[in-house]
Amino acid sequence: MRFDLIDLQLFIAVSDARSITQGAARANMALASASERIKGLEEALGVALLKRGRRGVELTAAGESLLGHARIVIHNVEALQSDLAAYASGVRANVLLLANTSGLSEHLPRALAAFLHEHPDISVDVEERESTDIATAIASGAADLGFAAEHALPDSVERFLFSEDRLMLVAPRRSDLGNRRQIDFQEVVGRDFVGLTATSALQVHISRHAAKLGARLRFRARLRGFDAICQMVAADVGVAVIPETAARRCAASMAITTIRIRDGWANRRLTICARSFKALPRAAKQLVEYLRSEAQR
Repeated sequence: MRFDLIDLQLFIAVSDARSITQGAARANMALASASERIKGLEEALGVALLKRGRRGVELTAAGESLLGHARIVIHNVEALQSDLAAYASGVRANVLLLANTSGLSEHLPRALAAFLHEHPDISVDVEERESTDIATAIASGAADLGFAAEHALPDSVERFLFSEDRLMLVAPRRSDLGNRRQIDFQEVVGRDFVGLTATSALQVHISRHAAKLGARLRFRARLRGFDAICQMVAADVGVAVIPETAARRCAASMAITTIRIRDGWANRRLTICARSFKALPRAAKQLVEYLRSEAQR
């Protein structure tokens, strides 16, 4: 039995689009050719992969299984191409790291800078994702390495603790919350907020927990960095929810107060995760070992 990489890429595109027509378009392939390839794949495997209907297609159990394996195969091929391209450009290896907002802005930059200084032959691409999306990408084999909140990870994903990350409420120092030390999120969901951009992984996380309380947060301003957010809070534009490390750093120089959020979701264990640390490419293993040593300091 032989698998054509083009067939696997097409099958992934069709599965993601839930449509042969749209999948063919994503794969830059004529519809007739795409249909023939899918049919040929099913005949070669001796099993139906798709349930075809008027509104598109659904995966069979066999199709779901093939999709998981296909993602891993294509991911590994892309990693191979990337590694070889890196040799040609003079950089020996490249590591893709998916990280949530807190990791990207507060916990990783210093450690990554030190690692890259010690390993000039390795480059690191960091992409911001929500922890749940990181967990899905790692579990499916779409990415090698992640930095995510532990609660989002399935048992099948390996991990180790990198840092604790508590989310805090920050409020103007002279506001009615100025003397509070702890608070329930329910008490503040009706206030004006200052937050990150709508696509930020952390902001999506916070908004989802507000929605569970039946609330939709009202944002007076959205910005890209925690320092800018805290400046807005200090100017009494609204309150904000940010990581404790950023909150305490900003509180040292701005007229804001930091308040512990009592809700369980605000206390997060941030982890480095992978499907299998042993199966990682050499460069990724080196990064993992460096981050592990940093976590133990």
